[in-house]
Amino acid sequence: MRNATLVLCFSVTLASCAGRDPEAIATVQPWDQTASCTQLRAEIEANNIKITELAGEQGTKVAQNVITGVGGLVIPVLWFGMDWKGSASKDVAALQARQQYLTILATDKCKVEAEKEEEKATKKVKPKITSSKPTPKPKEEEQKTSEQKD
Repeated sequence: MRNATLVLCFSVTLASCAGRDPEAIATVQPWDQTASCTQLRAEIEANNIKITELAGEQGTKVAQNVITGVGGLVIPVLWFGMDWKGSASKDVAALQARQQYLTILATDKCKVEAEKEEEKATKKVKPKITSSKPTPKPKEEEQKTSEQKD
């Protein structure tokens, strides 16, 4: 029974020491160039939410490490329970780099899409002017025609 308890404690200690690995977040994704302005904005918003979640996780890990470190002064085995990987902060840094890239890309794409929409809108708005009344002549032309008659 004593050996089983020691093995269980050792396993729990090793498992808690592991922490989680940081996610591999590439700054540039293959589909970025073909994404629309709406898709880019949606991904930026999703990344903002993820960064907020990771900030909470990072704060929790710091608190956990402080408690474990202080407890380790009394029971040194607890130091194995500290998270040394800092995966949340690495994920936040990777997401911030991606956010900068997406912001630049979205600024360019949204500007181009807005210009295209504006062109379409101006083409639809311009009515064809047709009237039965003759168009008035400018004053200069009227003076020239009156001088020619004299």
